Amino acid sequence: MIEAFRLVSGSRAVQHGDYTELHSRIAKLWSAYLGVPVKSSQVAFCMTLVKAARDDCGEYNKDDGEDATAYTALWAALTAKERLD
Repeated sequence: MIEAFRLVSGSRAVQHGDYTELHSRIAKLWSAYLGVPVKSSQVAFCMTLVKAARDDCGEYNKDDGEDATAYTALWAALTAKERLD
């Protein structure tokens, strides 16, 4: 859990930028590609599912669980923000 927090708030936040802006941009790209509306929270949730699938299909990689935890935290934060907007 501590590692997931570090990922969300540490070097990856610097590397990839603000998670709200990043997930909004990804949602717009996925929406255009899929032809259906995609919300930022759905992006984070789908990324959690990607990490779960990697764990299920591949060899054990501790990063998958840490990343899934971080994406789940982002999903919760983005969902809360979307419900307030």
